[in-house]
Amino acid sequence: MIAVGGSEANKKIPGEICARQDESQVTRPQSYLGLSAVIASQPMQSLMQLVIKIAQTNATVLITGESGSGKELVARAVHHYSLRCTKPWVDLNCGALPEHLIESELFGYEKGAFSGADSMKPGLFEAASSGTLFLDEIGELDIKTQVKLLRVLDGVPYYRLGGTKKVTVDVRVVAATNVNLEEAIQGGRFRADLFHRLSPIQVRVPPLRERVEDIGPLAGFFLEQHDPRRRFSQDAVAVLAKYSWPGNVRELRNVVTRAAVYSSGEEIGPADLPHEIIGKQMPAIVSDQVSTYSLDGLEQHTIFKVLAQTGGHQQKAADILGISRRTLIRKLKLYRNVPCESVA
Repeated sequence: MIAVGGSEANKKIPGEICARQDESQVTRPQSYLGLSAVIASQPMQSLMQLVIKIAQTNATVLITGESGSGKELVARAVHHYSLRCTKPWVDLNCGALPEHLIESELFGYEKGAFSGADSMKPGLFEAASSGTLFLDEIGELDIKTQVKLLRVLDGVPYYRLGGTKKVTVDVRVVAATNVNLEEAIQGGRFRADLFHRLSPIQVRVPPLRERVEDIGPLAGFFLEQHDPRRRFSQDAVAVLAKYSWPGNVRELRNVVTRAAVYSSGEEIGPADLPHEIIGKQMPAIVSDQVSTYSLDGLEQHTIFKVLAQTGGHQQKAADILGISRRTLIRKLKLYRNVPCESVA
């Protein structure tokens, strides 16, 4: 794993050191400015190889993708592999601050510029001088700030708020959004000239459903953070892989956390997963494992299998099966005198 800005070698030849990637480590957790990445699928491996090429330039980069897909991770990787890797990394979520604060955060202000400005404060552009400025949720930026940002990206010196002396900076800008900026332009919410200035290079991060091979390794990585002694069963991984993950990696991390907290035992099975993940899949999972037997036998086997996976918890089993607890109890009474069919 490559350390960023941590050795004398890095300081002497940052481009060569920071851009080097050990391909044998590609499926192991990697770290980009403190964020861990598990890259197992071919789409993500190809994306990271592209990122390494992009990082060696000074071009502005626009990263697009669904919420939770890993856009910030890709942005950090751009800095990690870049010639600026030993220089500052500064990030700002453009949607997290009110409009009247964004400009002062980006460009700074002079003492007395407004009420409460008791001293001069450099902006984030100055803080990121010679390094990388990451503007997350760039689609949330107000039109007024978009105009000033465009001028700075064009290399025009700017004034701090309340200032009379122009500031010139050398900063690489990486922006990210889950908004369709072309639609935002048509709706008058985003400037077309700023879009073209931000997007000489565009990188799309694929959603988790398009890189199914990442789901198992990611789930295992998140689970290891809770308890390295535990693991997911093959059936559980199969269930996770069939889910569409509208919340992407962020949703997967939350699901793993819930499963780790509410389950017991070293192995986490399908029944330990949240109902919205497992509910509609359990019959299909069971039928995939069954040879030939009667319809009543399938129902009986399914109920006993789910009960076993829930440790005999009837309400949880009923929720997974999509029936009421009363119905489950009635069926269990019916099975008392009926031997359960064996299943290969």
